[in-house]
Amino acid sequence: MKRRRSGEILSPTARTARGVLAAILIVYTFTTVFVIGITLLDSLKTKGDLVSNFVGLPKAISFDSYKKILFEGDFINYFKNSIILTVGGTVGCTFLAALTAYGISRYDFKGKSFLTAYFLIGMMVPVQVSVLPLFLILKKIGLLNKLPGMILVYMAGISMACFVFQKFFRTIPVELEESARLDGAGDFTIFFCIIIPVCKPVIATMALITAIQEWNDFYMPMVLLGSKNVKSLTLAIYQYISQFTRYMSESMAAVIITLIPVIILYFLFSSQIVEGLTGGAVKG
Repeated sequence: MKRRRSGEILSPTARTARGVLAAILIVYTFTTVFVIGITLLDSLKTKGDLVSNFVGLPKAISFDSYKKILFEGDFINYFKNSIILTVGGTVGCTFLAALTAYGISRYDFKGKSFLTAYFLIGMMVPVQVSVLPLFLILKKIGLLNKLPGMILVYMAGISMACFVFQKFFRTIPVELEESARLDGAGDFTIFFCIIIPVCKPVIATMALITAIQEWNDFYMPMVLLGSKNVKSLTLAIYQYISQFTRYMSESMAAVIITLIPVIILYFLFSSQIVEGLTGGAVKG
């Protein structure tokens, strides 16, 4: 039998399952890296080179596709819109989720079980179900086809973050808050000065996951942002891909530009993601 570092014995079935999972992850990682690599190489090719040599090194490196995207269209404006939507939605969603989860995990009130179940159900309901009500609500309040309206929609998606925060808050000793109350601290002082600093890894984790989801979101902006001046980056990419035969290299360049912020965030904060997701289990 093979032993783990913790001394736990792995059965043959467990070792087989682990080997299969590792093989699947290796294949998935290789496929992802290969696709990104091909996309990067194709974005550096001329259109003629791309047609005759789709998979392979470029005959001559060309940045014409990047120049066309950045300087000849509205790509920069779309990029700015995506940053505004992602930052606003992420900050608002993370803050509301943390505040809501803290109230649920620390206070007893009527409807607490229903509220917890409500957020769990929210994780299971497809986003397509809520599109029509959201469309009608935003139209009624005058925020349809406007960035603030889309930010409010992103801020409302707190189900997953709320669930994770609840799990983590339950691992924080109540004695910390009781000591602060004896010193005269109020609920908001305790939340911002004690709870928030303790759960920084979880905040960073949920902020990053939320930011990546909102940055890559296509469906909601497509329905709720119809005006050209408020379109997001994913909609700009769709415009190029929908005419792929005409904008082949531009489509590749647009995808690479969109991937750069996500890749940078991942490499900078990947360790915090792991720490945040496992923090509650380790402390518990």
